[in-house]
Amino acid sequence: MALQLLAALALLTGRALSHGGLANYTVGETWYRGYDPSTPAAEQLNQTWMIQRQWASTDPIFSVTSPFLACNNPGVPPPSYIPVRAGDNITAVYWYWLHPVGPMTVWLARCDSDDSPGGDCRDLDVSAARWFKIWEAGLLEGPNLAEGLWYQKGFQKWDGSPALWPVTIPKGLQSGLYMIRHEILSLHVEFKPQFYPECAHLNVTGGGGLVPPKEVLVRFPGVYKEDDPSIFIDIYSEENANRTEYTVPGGPIWDG
Repeated sequence: MALQLLAALALLTGRALSHGGLANYTVGETWYRGYDPSTPAAEQLNQTWMIQRQWASTDPIFSVTSPFLACNNPGVPPPSYIPVRAGDNITAVYWYWLHPVGPMTVWLARCDSDDSPGGDCRDLDVSAARWFKIWEAGLLEGPNLAEGLWYQKGFQKWDGSPALWPVTIPKGLQSGLYMIRHEILSLHVEFKPQFYPECAHLNVTGGGGLVPPKEVLVRFPGVYKEDDPSIFIDIYSEENANRTEYTVPGGPIWDG
């Protein structure tokens, strides 16, 4: 029933938006409403049901140095958290997605710590947060970057059903308060990458004692560079005509 409701919502709202966006999250059979840039902010901000940071439009972020690269613009924090157990799936639910090429990544950042037990994600500066990647997908197969099948292409739905992006919270992850960040990087325009990040707040329970090492912790902005060939690229160029491999930017995955 929940997914049928989401499908209807995706069909209705998807037609009005140019790029699409992360509309809701599901954990098991429970779904959590995200921010909707087509609805007045006053009807959403500070509502007890809100679990996602505000993103004011479906427009992309173009700069790797943008102060909104972490959690979109303006990134106003929500009052509530999605409860999820370590080892369980959380699924991001998108309105229809238009773009076909580029990598997709999922990140976590801890809000509380041993130095600040009980730290609230609402008080955390997302640009100062230390993020670690827990999932990635890029080019899956094909003759080259322009004609190959990207996960982003397979993620698309054109029948009115929601595009679902499931990821597992690392089973051994230390319990606590976290932000989860989903990012789609679209590369369909040469040398003009388009970043689409959205963030939500999580209360992770049932975890182990594992924390990611410092070597995998990054900041947004900071981790992406202007000379990164995986970001600033012309996938249609003669140079890439026979290229069948692609490195997802942002460093390695930490899966606990």
